[in-house]
Amino acid sequence: MTDRVTRAYLDAAAAPGSRLGRAVEQAERLPSLAAWDGAYLDRPLFLPEAGLRAFAEDLSRVVELLLALPGRLFGGDLGRFAAAVGVEGERSALMRRLGTPPPAGGRADVYHDGTAYRLLEIGIGSELGGWDRSGEVPRAFLRDEAFAAFAAERRLGYTHSPTLLADALRQAAGGEPVVALVEGPGALAEWAGTWSPLREALRGAGLRCHLGELGDLTVRGGRAYLAGDRIDVLFRCFDTDQLLGDADATAQAERLFRLHESGGLLLWTPLESNLFCEKGGLALLSAGDACSAAERALIDRVLPWTRLLTRDSPDDLIDECRARRDRLILKPGGLYGGYGVVPGWERTDAEWREALREAAATGGVVQERITPRAEPVARPGAAEEPWHAVYGFYYTPAGYAGVHARVAPAGHSSVISLTTNKHVRSAGVFHVGEPS
Repeated sequence: MTDRVTRAYLDAAAAPGSRLGRAVEQAERLPSLAAWDGAYLDRPLFLPEAGLRAFAEDLSRVVELLLALPGRLFGGDLGRFAAAVGVEGERSALMRRLGTPPPAGGRADVYHDGTAYRLLEIGIGSELGGWDRSGEVPRAFLRDEAFAAFAAERRLGYTHSPTLLADALRQAAGGEPVVALVEGPGALAEWAGTWSPLREALRGAGLRCHLGELGDLTVRGGRAYLAGDRIDVLFRCFDTDQLLGDADATAQAERLFRLHESGGLLLWTPLESNLFCEKGGLALLSAGDACSAAERALIDRVLPWTRLLTRDSPDDLIDECRARRDRLILKPGGLYGGYGVVPGWERTDAEWREALREAAATGGVVQERITPRAEPVARPGAAEEPWHAVYGFYYTPAGYAGVHARVAPAGHSSVISLTTNKHVRSAGVFHVGEPS
């Protein structure tokens, strides 16, 4: 069904005099996205709504299982869970500062292999970007008259992620909160383009919302203030690594953690969420220990084979990884955005052995290779070419909260990351409803 919609879109956009392919200009002009300096694909992607929502249900169950791992495998001891996924020392202490599992909110990165959605990584936490584009980009496309007519004819819809995020913040706060998006010290010089659009999107969803850094907040009378407003919810944009080794930043964060504990401020989300973002958690899930047969079937359906590499990894696991070089990808622990990723099929046997040795020494995971299906893209004056997409599925404690995509030309790189691959574009996603 979506292949027919894609074909119809490409044919209509290529017709003489058509303005359909210029709808992306609406996203480039949308005020709420003005601060983002990335590039957009000039066509949206189309997904069947029924399959999308079925996978989102599976994803919610997998997130629940991931958050349950400390209780199931380690008697509720977050310290033991942290050690098992390769987090130790000060980093572990910061990630466990408040001592409780976080709410189920964040973004999961997913491929579609042509048959089914397959989970690459689960991101749990508020520091994961893109909420604004998941919702605002489709909304912008619909501002174009030609595309709006195409969407109506083809029963296209979308989920506006910032609206559902705002609803989750209201639910957590028990009312209409004043929200502060808060980065680490000095970080807005680099990341304002990521968080300013979300601030504007949350304002558009009806929330009073500010943006600042840890040092911009003042504390008095058991409450936090920013820009003259008393803050009810601190939306954490900084992560653990921004505090490590910085005594001032840690102290600034600590005063806010204490407000969270006393009830004077709601921290969305606590640093504990960083612990569940560690790739070793997926390896524990993939192993299936302490899971029922039905849960293991769910995990196998959604998650590719994933295993943790450490100094204690058995020789037979290392031997298996060596033998399956062309079918495995190596991901270092504690790094994100595509940094340090080693696709086995792009390395020689000797290079792969060395990468496995280094990963075992420092911590990492190996994961089964998933080849994403091709999405045809037609550039003006050029032949169609295949692109690959990684879908970001957003979710809150209430469930599915929208989807966005990062796309890149097939063959340029095995890592589709906005931070490490200059060819990557951001793409809006529409779901295609079933005929009535």
